[in-house]
Amino acid sequence: MNEQRGHLWLLPAVSLWRREVVRFLRQRGRVVGAFGTPVVFWLLLGSGLRNSFKLPAMDQSINYMEYSFPGMLALIVLFTAIFATISIIEDKREGFMQAVLAAPVSRTAIVLGKVFGSTTLAVGQALVFMLLIPLAGIHISLMGILLAFVALLIMAIGLSAVGVLIAWPMDSVQGFHAIMNLFLMPMWLLSGAFFPASGASSWIGWIMAINPLTYGVATLRYALYTGSELPGSQHPSLLMSWVVSCAFAVVAVAMAQRMISRKA
Repeated sequence: MNEQRGHLWLLPAVSLWRREVVRFLRQRGRVVGAFGTPVVFWLLLGSGLRNSFKLPAMDQSINYMEYSFPGMLALIVLFTAIFATISIIEDKREGFMQAVLAAPVSRTAIVLGKVFGSTTLAVGQALVFMLLIPLAGIHISLMGILLAFVALLIMAIGLSAVGVLIAWPMDSVQGFHAIMNLFLMPMWLLSGAFFPASGASSWIGWIMAINPLTYGVATLRYALYTGSELPGSQHPSLLMSWVVSCAFAVVAVAMAQRMISRKA
């Protein structure tokens, strides 16, 4: 009986995961868009503000390319994880998702397959971007690489689940993009990835404090500077950053699973 229950979610989840990865790799435009946009954005913006950017209350200088590097990792995860979940809308339009829901498949398997498929793509592209870390001037240790991988994994799981939450009730790709521009991009901009909370208005600072992505970006900063002092000021504590990031991922996946079960 336990073996049968395992097949009800494990095999479908793996199948959906594989389908997400294969589909993404076959669509080169999505690969270029999800990875190339943050890279170009980082190079242009980082080069333009490289020498003029100054963090308040710092003891050492840091240019904008170095400061924004963790934020660009988060942006790659955001773009890849969210755009990968657009496939839910396409699957519903083509009738594939209806066939999956009609089959004796656990709803948990659907969530896990979609979430971990998107997570695999997001983390994979973020790790490729980390090859550019020498250009940012960050000297990272092996432990830092491992911690950054874990931080990226947790962040990608949470954002992928958010993508499922947004895409599941929608029938229009255009509507998905509208929600992303209205909600997800400001979520990234107000995460400490683009500018520090210490130099922002008080009301912006409050929004950044309740933004779960703020703590995800902070975990990346702590990971990249493992064994050395974290530059800048007003970062969430290390423990708080990991706790909030993990809680965000768990809650987002639970909400996605509940939504799919209710709508099925």
